[in-house]
Amino acid sequence: MASPSTEAEKNASSAAAPARCQRIGCDAMFTDDSNPDGSCHYHPSGPIFHDGMKEWSCCKQRSHDFSLFLAIPGCKTGKHTTEKPITKAVSTNPPKAVPVQTSKQGVGADTCARCRQGFFCSDHGSQPKAQKSSVTNDTNVVPVEKPAVPPPKKKIDLSEPRICKNKGCGKTYKEKDNHDTACDYHPGPAVFHDRMRGWKCCDIHVKEFDEFMEIPPCTKGWHNADAA
Repeated sequence: MASPSTEAEKNASSAAAPARCQRIGCDAMFTDDSNPDGSCHYHPSGPIFHDGMKEWSCCKQRSHDFSLFLAIPGCKTGKHTTEKPITKAVSTNPPKAVPVQTSKQGVGADTCARCRQGFFCSDHGSQPKAQKSSVTNDTNVVPVEKPAVPPPKKKIDLSEPRICKNKGCGKTYKEKDNHDTACDYHPGPAVFHDRMRGWKCCDIHVKEFDEFMEIPPCTKGWHNADAA
């Protein structure tokens, strides 16, 4: 059995054991003998979090950095306590509105506001849509008859002089003398950009228009009087 002196020593040591203050912003160690009024600096109300900003609602002190926010000293003084205060973090971000679903049972697609405006409606989306009548006034419609046989091509006189319209050629020729290397031309297109003139086909560009007209053709082929 322990002696009375030993039991008293244990009680004294237990009473003198330091405790941690539970007030927000304090977190100091204290004992009952070292807890005078005004020794605790704390925040009496909780923090506010909004758009990345942290703010104490009691003193309006704020910071973007969480470590610096926690280092802001308490704005109220009192005694240390081991009782944990009940505070809640307040968020000023407005809550998202929850859409209220209303029943459209008994409402037809013709009278439903969403269906009439062309929006998708979950209540009537599976219903077959009414087919619009495609009645037209046939009295004002003139039927267009397509020819069964294409019109015959224009006959060409092989001895008739023709002018080649290929770019860079412009020579007069006869069809009877035409062949796959008769024409010297530019397949193009012509390029005019930043005061430079040239042909994309042969990648030659000059500044003056006269020089542009003198660029020799780069391709051989047939003369063509019907070229675009």
